[in-house]
Amino acid sequence: MARNKHPEETVNRIIDVAFRLFMEKGYEHTPIQDIIDKLGGLSKGAIYHHFKSKEDILVAVIDRMTAESNRILADIRDRADLSGMEKLRAIFRESINRPVQDDIFTVAPDFCNNPKLLFGLLHDTIDHAAPEYILPIIRQGIKDGSIETDYPEQLAELILLAANVWMNPMIFDSSEEESYRKYMVFGQMMKSFGLDVVDSEMLKRLEELTVIYQKSKRQGNA
Repeated sequence: MARNKHPEETVNRIIDVAFRLFMEKGYEHTPIQDIIDKLGGLSKGAIYHHFKSKEDILVAVIDRMTAESNRILADIRDRADLSGMEKLRAIFRESINRPVQDDIFTVAPDFCNNPKLLFGLLHDTIDHAAPEYILPIIRQGIKDGSIETDYPEQLAELILLAANVWMNPMIFDSSEEESYRKYMVFGQMMKSFGLDVVDSEMLKRLEELTVIYQKSKRQGNA
């Protein structure tokens, strides 16, 4: 078999096609054969040369979707005109309001039936997002007096595990009412740490994302 001279181009084609199909049909209802059929002659072997599984394709799709958003989060982290508390508030607002979240909740997989994806989310939260974005902000807040804690690393992990996992309707299949209650408890928890960083606008946005997820799930089960 001839060597692929443009592997990056092939990878991008696979991601492009998978993204469109995931958006149209949902991740759970897009078999790998549908992706192959839309790739114009690319074989199943060629796909598995670049991706070990459909889950790996989804990870690549989400990585592309979130790359620009992560740059924005890094920009907030690195701003010199905000206190640690103000940065934490800004980063929460930006995270939930970024338009790419609509796409992520539309293509949402069933995490309960995909332990590899769930583990990947947990791993990314603890090993990347918490130390990369939240911990530096908490450390700054301790230094400038806007945040008080003796355990910055653990607080950073707790905040993101609660926000990214416990409150995530894609993991626990939460209804709008359940999402609302979790959000209220999360807000109370944050205030108990002296972190008043959530508001009614964020609650409204979380409800919108829950509706998007539930609608996508109903369409997939139809």
